[in-house]
Amino acid sequence: MGRHGTIAGRKAAQDAKRGQIFTKYARAITMAAKSGGDPNYNVSLKHAIERAKAINMPNDNITRAIKKGTGEDGGANYEEVTFEGYGPGGVAVIVEALTDNRNRTTSAVKHAFDKNNGNMGVPGCVSYMFNRKGYIVIEQDGSIDEDALMEAALEAGAEDFVPQEDCFEIYTSPDDFNDVTEALRGGGFEFIESNVEFIPSMEATPDEGAMKNLRKLIEMLEDDDDVQNVYHNCAVDLEE
Repeated sequence: MGRHGTIAGRKAAQDAKRGQIFTKYARAITMAAKSGGDPNYNVSLKHAIERAKAINMPNDNITRAIKKGTGEDGGANYEEVTFEGYGPGGVAVIVEALTDNRNRTTSAVKHAFDKNNGNMGVPGCVSYMFNRKGYIVIEQDGSIDEDALMEAALEAGAEDFVPQEDCFEIYTSPDDFNDVTEALRGGGFEFIESNVEFIPSMEATPDEGAMKNLRKLIEMLEDDDDVQNVYHNCAVDLEE
């Protein structure tokens, strides 16, 4: 199914690393809560909480993360950092991180690239090969009317609707992402994923030798607690 993998594959990966994912989502909630601790008035916080709840993150964890962001629980000084580079086979890679120590995170990301035959570059070296898009995934479990969902998504402002074997993918502009998610959620649709992401506009197809190192690179980056998201333009499903 391309760069995102199958629904089953994503769920299995989440189950295997649930504690680590909780840590990453908690940081995202803390960062969002710096702009206000009430999700009714902070859309970024609302989406961060919804993503955390989608993987069954305990409410106590969510509450603690919010309090850290608002300063009620000691505060946290995270900053957003983005890295770009080339992985094996010329695959473009973008890494988004939330860190309280930029030097530590930069060193760890660079080490991951170097160890796996990649090359961390300068800002802008690969981002031109991606578009920033809202991305929504709804599981195709047989209970959803595809035409009704497509109509609801497009009427709400979605740019594209793509049926896959096990899900429906919906793409929006970043500006319309909130309106589309609110409209679909109000229509009773539940999301597997919903986020504003880097979507590749051109893809690379590395050979099998490069694929082995590419998988190791992506896994090493995703295993770092500071790293929130890893995007790439590999045309081959890394879970295969």
